[in-house]
Amino acid sequence: MLVTVLNHLDQLLKPAQFSDFAPNGLQVPGPAEVRTVVTGVSASAQLFERAAEHGADLILVHHGLFWEGAPRALTPAAKRRLQLLFEHDMALAAYHLPLDGHPQVGNNALLAEGLGCSEREPFAFHKGSAIGVRASFDGDGITAQELVERVRRLTHRAPLAFLDGPAQVRTIGIVSGGAADYLGDAVAAGLDAFLTGEPAERVMTQSREEQIHFIAAGHYATETFGVRRLGELLAEEFGIDHHFVDVPNPI
Repeated sequence: MLVTVLNHLDQLLKPAQFSDFAPNGLQVPGPAEVRTVVTGVSASAQLFERAAEHGADLILVHHGLFWEGAPRALTPAAKRRLQLLFEHDMALAAYHLPLDGHPQVGNNALLAEGLGCSEREPFAFHKGSAIGVRASFDGDGITAQELVERVRRLTHRAPLAFLDGPAQVRTIGIVSGGAADYLGDAVAAGLDAFLTGEPAERVMTQSREEQIHFIAAGHYATETFGVRRLGELLAEEFGIDHHFVDVPNPI
């Protein structure tokens, strides 16, 4: 059953098509049978403790345990995380860039959908693979203030916004997480607005001088969508219990 679930996710997300910063798929093995899956944004001891309370067999996250450049020796914190997985016999799987870029269940596609966008297209390429979306608003578009309000309602937090673009927003580039560097791609594409998770110091000046709206809605807040949708799909496909565990992060 665990193998079947992971094969299903691999077929859906096609991780082999991405040159990622972390391994996608199974990171820590667990029980062969999966009756309960817990989803969350980032692997942490707090998430694992709450997953154990739900009786999770599989934990599915966007940010896993292992990353390029991380120390090879286990830290006490890393040991604690692994101990929780082993003690409660929980498997851990992670999907990073494949879950950002998927055209239906990806973070950015779901953000565009939630904002009421149409005509989604691939945008923001990382080593040849699109990880974001370019989308539009029907008709004459929406005001910049309405865009900020839609982002606030969708992410449940007030975004940081530099509103130096046109009065009516017709086109937007969306790349969740820490993707401020793709503001230049939005400028090059002639878009009216760019939405990401984290800002960078330079973006205020860049967006003002390039006359484009820049919105940072939170790294965590913009990446709750894809992994939750994956859990919902697994519940529908395999008849297993699903719980999304929110571990709020202001960044």
